[in-house]
Amino acid sequence: MTQADLLTLLQADLNILSPDATRLAQLQHLIATAIQLIVREGATLTEPYSAEDGQLIIMYAAYLFRKRATAEPMPRMLRWALNNRIFSEKAAISDAP
Repeated sequence: MTQADLLTLLQADLNILSPDATRLAQLQHLIATAIQLIVREGATLTEPYSAEDGQLIIMYAAYLFRKRATAEPMPRMLRWALNNRIFSEKAAISDAP
């Protein structure tokens, strides 16, 4: 999954089907920010992204977009997905011979 794929999926998730240049720049920035925040949490992301990683990035970026207006805490579903991603990666490392 490429950056262009992520942008298309984020637009669909947010129901922004014909964004102007300013909104596209904002969405691209949110994707980059989501990737950095996920990595900061402890997950390893590499391009091209898997479907699972792409979905996590989209969920995080959509949360960042929506929370700017509501200041709501991170949704439980997103926290659960992020924790599962981090814990499964750590478990795979510790299980290695």
